[in-house]
Amino acid sequence: MDKGKAIQTSIHNIDLNYNPNNPNNFSKSFYPSLQSSWSPLKTRKPPALVSLCLGVIGKHLDDIIEDLEVLTSFPSDIKMAITAIARRRKLLNDDVIVALAESSWEVIDLSDSEVTDIGLLKVLEICNHVKSMDISRCSNITSFGVSELVKRCHFLEILRWGGCPRSEHTARSSLSILKPTLNNVEEDSWEELDATEIVHGAQSLRWLVWPKIDNDSLESLSMECPRIIVNPKPSLFGHKGIDIPKSALPGIPLDDFVVEDIDPKTWVVPVSRVRTTQPVLSSNELSIAERFRLAFVERDARMAPKRAKNARQRQRRAAREWLTASTSAKSIVLATQMSKNLHI
Repeated sequence: MDKGKAIQTSIHNIDLNYNPNNPNNFSKSFYPSLQSSWSPLKTRKPPALVSLCLGVIGKHLDDIIEDLEVLTSFPSDIKMAITAIARRRKLLNDDVIVALAESSWEVIDLSDSEVTDIGLLKVLEICNHVKSMDISRCSNITSFGVSELVKRCHFLEILRWGGCPRSEHTARSSLSILKPTLNNVEEDSWEELDATEIVHGAQSLRWLVWPKIDNDSLESLSMECPRIIVNPKPSLFGHKGIDIPKSALPGIPLDDFVVEDIDPKTWVVPVSRVRTTQPVLSSNELSIAERFRLAFVERDARMAPKRAKNARQRQRRAAREWLTASTSAKSIVLATQMSKNLHI
């Protein structure tokens, strides 16, 4: 723990504010992922001092992460870099992402992590301007989490999902969530629609990365969601004249720009923590028992607020019945009223 606090103190002594004259500047442009993927190549420079410090933190993240308070006082861009390293080291879960999340984040990569619907919802409460989200290979995120993601992220432009059996099942069961429901409009084409006329669905979503999409889902999206471009391919001319963001291209990690200056040895995962390979399933990918289990989990998550509301109603009803039936309760109420009258 002393090692973690010492590293924290060292980083705080470094100037992390934007300054074009500072060669060690780390926060120069923290959201390049939404820019065109065809920008000119830049000359590789030696790693900045902050990147070297983040490399040291990443190598000892297993020990430091036990006390999340050590990480919460870092600046927003440093927290994003630590999150990217934690994800690569298979350490990203609900507690870590919630502790590190910042309201200024526009890019969130949760892929191949242990984050659940609960953690995702808490992150969405903090991050209100998310434009790019990767939940691929997140087997603990269900269609309920996707529904809340679409409902709360009004600026979401890029979504990446699928990649493992459970995530593929979630993607297929969440397909209807992306489809818009329109008011009574008389426009001739989608392009003429105003955003206010789309009352449900992913209003701002333009790019969907789903490498293993099936033909039926692809046809359904192209017919009912023509605004959403699925699995765009690299092209010098973009897609129908639209520049393709680098983060919308399959195979490129969404948070890659955050750690491009950090030594990859930082996130080498110990053999003891490497996940065992899941057994290969049939072409349907999920057994019937697993589908029932996932359906039960999703229904349980949906019904949780209603159960809590019913419990509160029963509690209030029981309190009223006790006041009505109990002589001692009536005496207490009358005594309280008399005491108020005396004070007046």
